[in-house]
Amino acid sequence: QVQLVESGGGLVQAGGSLRLSCVASGRVFSINAMGWYRQAPGKQRELVATITRGGSTNYTDSVKGRFTISRDNAKNTYLQMNSLKPEDTAVYYCNAAIADTPSLKYTDYWGKGTLVTVSS
Repeated sequence: QVQLVESGGGLVQAGGSLRLSCVASGRVFSINAMGWYRQAPGKQRELVATITRGGSTNYTDSVKGRFTISRDNAKNTYLQMNSLKPEDTAVYYCNAAIADTPSLKYTDYWGKGTLVTVSS
């Protein structure tokens, strides 16, 4: 069974930084795109950043220049968040398209989320 586990959330003052990590475990044969989403209280979940297996990245406009998504050659993705603002407060979720067999049938998986709180 495949699991995604996020870590690195917490409370930080405006202007500060946090680094989120996401580790895929279990029966992971191949990982395609990975990404980070967030959901603020009372709002819908929104895309923050994505990264393809080849390293191409995409960011929502509100985090461009402040957040950086990366991944290593294993099963991990990271989100470096700098110059944090109170409006970045949300639960951050990791997402990945994972194939658990050589058939390369990819399925979307989600982590349970990690809370980021930015105080003003």
